[in-house]
This record gives sequence, C-alpha cells and structure tokens, in this order.
Amino acid sequence: MTLEDKIEIVKGCLKDKKVAIGFSGGADSTLIAYLASKVSSDVLAITIDNHLFPTNFLNHTQKMAKRFNIKHHIIDINFYKDSEFLKNSPSRCHSCRNLMYEKIKAHALENGFDYVCDGNNISDLVIDRPGILITYKMKFETPLIEARLTSKEIHEYLNKNNIPYSRSTTCLATRIETNTKITNDKIEKIKKSEEVLSDISGSELVKVRDFNELSICELDSFSKIMNDKSFNEINDQLKSLGYKKVCLNLSPLDDDEDINLDYENNAFQYQLPFTINIENTKNQLEKNILFKNSEKIQLEKIVINKNGLIEGYNFKDYTEAISEFMNILTKIRRNI
Repeated sequence: MTLEDKIEIVKGCLKDKKVAIGFSGGADSTLIAYLASKVSSDVLAITIDNHLFPTNFLNHTQKMAKRFNIKHHIIDINFYKDSEFLKNSPSRCHSCRNLMYEKIKAHALENGFDYVCDGNNISDLVIDRPGILITYKMKFETPLIEARLTSKEIHEYLNKNNIPYSRSTTCLATRIETNTKITNDKIEKIKKSEEVLSDISGSELVKVRDFNELSICELDSFSKIMNDKSFNEINDQLKSLGYKKVCLNLSPLDDDEDINLDYENNAFQYQLPFTINIENTKNQLEKNILFKNSEKIQLEKIVINKNGLIEGYNFKDYTEAISEFMNILTKIRRNI
C-alpha cells in the first residue's frame, strides 16, 4: 500500500463527519487536523494545558488551528494539583492520558462532535507507551492506526506538502526519572534548560533528562555545537540553572519511527518493549485462536507471547508478514 493510499484511508475515516481531535500540534494530530479541514463537515481541535508542556506549546496549537481554519478549544487541567500524578510512578503516562481524554471526550460530545479521535499511529504500538490503553478504554477513534501509517510516513507526507508541525510536544514530566517527585521547580529548570539547548544548538528537537544534579542533553543534530565554545556555553548555562554535571547523549534524537521486521525463511520474530496481557488480548482475538494458555496465544501464522515476543511463520513474502504483524498489533493489549 502506498503512502497516498494510506492518506485516502484516513480521509475516508474523516469524510463528512463532525470530527474532534485531541490536538497537540505535533506531526500526528497536525496531519489529522489538516486532512479533516479538507473533508470533514466540522472540525474541533481540543488541546489540554496541563502546565507541563514546553515553551510555546499553546501558541503553536492556536496558530495551527487558525491556519487550518478549524475551531480550537483549550482545556486547563493543572496537574500540579494532582497528588497521585506528582508521585511520578511508572504508570504516569497512563494516568495522565486518563485525565486528559475524559475532558476531551466530554467537551467533544457536549458540543455535538461524535467522531472523537487522537493521533496515535501504528508505530506507537511498538513503543513503550501505556497511554494507548486509555485510547482503547475511552473508545477514541484512531484513523492513523486504521491506515497503518508510521511516524516516518507521516513526517514524509507533512514535509512533502509543506505542512508545518511542532517536534516538541511531549510533556516535560517525561524528562524526570520515574518514582522521583515532580515539582514546579524541577519542571521549570528543565524547560529553561531546553530553551538554552535549543537556542545554542539550533535543533528542532531537544530534551534535557533530569537526574537531580545531573542533566543529560539530547538533540537531533550536533552540527552547530561541535566546538569548545558551544560546549562551554551549554555547560555554563545549565550549571547556572542548578545542575552540577551536564552530559551529552551522543545518540541523536530520531522521531522517524518505522516498523521493520527481521524476516528470513518466511518467518520473523519481534520483541515488543513491554509484556502482554494475555487475557485481554485473547478477548480481541477470540474467533481466530488455535491454542492459548497463560503464557501465549497461537493463531494460524502468529504466536503472541506474554513476554512481548511476537513470532510469525509460513508467510509467502515480507509484504504479507508486515501486514499481518500490523493487524495483530491493533489487537494486542499490553500490561502497564
């Protein structure tokens, strides 16, 4: 299936509907907003302000909604008032999305928007993002998953059509090690540090990981900082913000997630970065199961293991294998 074929599937999902989108202004929700503005009967972009997003996050969402000539609504949820969230447990993203999606769906339905969707794409299903369970729970539509679009393909389409999007839309709480309390001071330190890193490096995508007195800087391009002056400036400015040690991760950030299988002799194995809830997954696959126990589910050509290993056998070619793998991904229900 070509990229244009997949785009047509998304358009078909949105066509003539009253579409409400959980809107961050990132690549995924931008693509949906753009396509919906062309084919939907009415469009509402809904953005959550949780007080934990990067600088200019809200301004960008407002600017993009205006560019696409669609309605835009911002819902304020101050996560600093949520004591459970501030504990920063490993399930924080699951809890966060639960809070946000309840508000998004309620506002959409109250205003007559019956097709409520988010920007999850098929690549998100092979990454450790437990928030996808809330998408399922709240019954949000997922047109990019239906079209089997990967992050790489979405970026390709947006870039080819000169559609701008933000590459910095992730909650700053994700920069803090889990089980370390989230505080306003810590978030502000991260936000200011990322502004410094962005200004000096010229990178679109930057992250500063906070480990109390240690910071780890990540960016998508090193070309503008490969000199002593830039290194020293980054080091001095981040230390002035409170870090005692400033480190640079030499692996560049890459948000072009794709899905590729190690395919050989008509078979493949793919290790997901999370364990699988066998019982909940079984409920999505009931009619197709050949064998199941507490550790695995066996289908005609796929074995789903509790430890996250997906095995495929007896495919005629790679195209069939990747298609079947993507279909199975939409049925898998992970553990948190």
